[in-house]
Amino acid sequence: MDAIYPQTQDFIGSDIHQTALIPFALVAQQLDHFASRISLSISLFAVCSRERKLERGRTKREKMAMWVFGYGSLIWKAGFNYDDRVVGFIKGYRRVFYQGSTDHRGTPEYPGRTVTLEPADGEVCWGVAYKISKKEDQEVALTYLEVREKQYDEKAYLDFFTDPAATTPAVSGVMVYIGSPDKRHNQNYLGPAPLEEIAKQIFYAEGPSGPNRDYLFHLESALLQIGCKDKHVIDLANNVRRIRPETGLADS
Repeated sequence: MDAIYPQTQDFIGSDIHQTALIPFALVAQQLDHFASRISLSISLFAVCSRERKLERGRTKREKMAMWVFGYGSLIWKAGFNYDDRVVGFIKGYRRVFYQGSTDHRGTPEYPGRTVTLEPADGEVCWGVAYKISKKEDQEVALTYLEVREKQYDEKAYLDFFTDPAATTPAVSGVMVYIGSPDKRHNQNYLGPAPLEEIAKQIFYAEGPSGPNRDYLFHLESALLQIGCKDKHVIDLANNVRRIRPETGLADS
């Protein structure tokens, strides 16, 4: 009996030792798998966190961006740095050659005519919107525009659309310079007149920026390039082309 016990004990001890190794190996494998999953989760969390930060940054920059709507010479000549140029329109206004120009396309003695905006229910005014993101570019652009558009007495912040079927604007708060009809604040406002009279004034007016008729023809061309046929502009341009310089009258 005594001789049997050591063998039995060795057998039992060996069996227990081997049996104990199995769960430890499984536990080690599970821990290794769990650690891998934790590492992967941490990596995914870091990626998602970076994406969220980037998205917040993009959203913040979008909110801080300045947008300027051009419906006249700004369409073909911005004069400042910008990040994007988008063709579109504003609602409830129409473009009219009612603003006098004594600093660009005319003189105080013989004012030219440039476009301003007139409220008009159900109408739209096509043009381009410029997006300016960088703070330093915004400051330079605003300083430049305040000089360039100094004879326009109002700044409005309007909704800008790119799709005629859309009810939601592509951009809200787009800055627009307007020459109002209030002569107390806008001494250069000329207002409506017969088409032939406006055409004759534009034909002969000239200022530091060049002939008034060049402004009209550039505007007509720029609008056609963005797919806009503005009847007021086209009719006026055609009338100016027919004027005979020697008489100041339009050919019939």
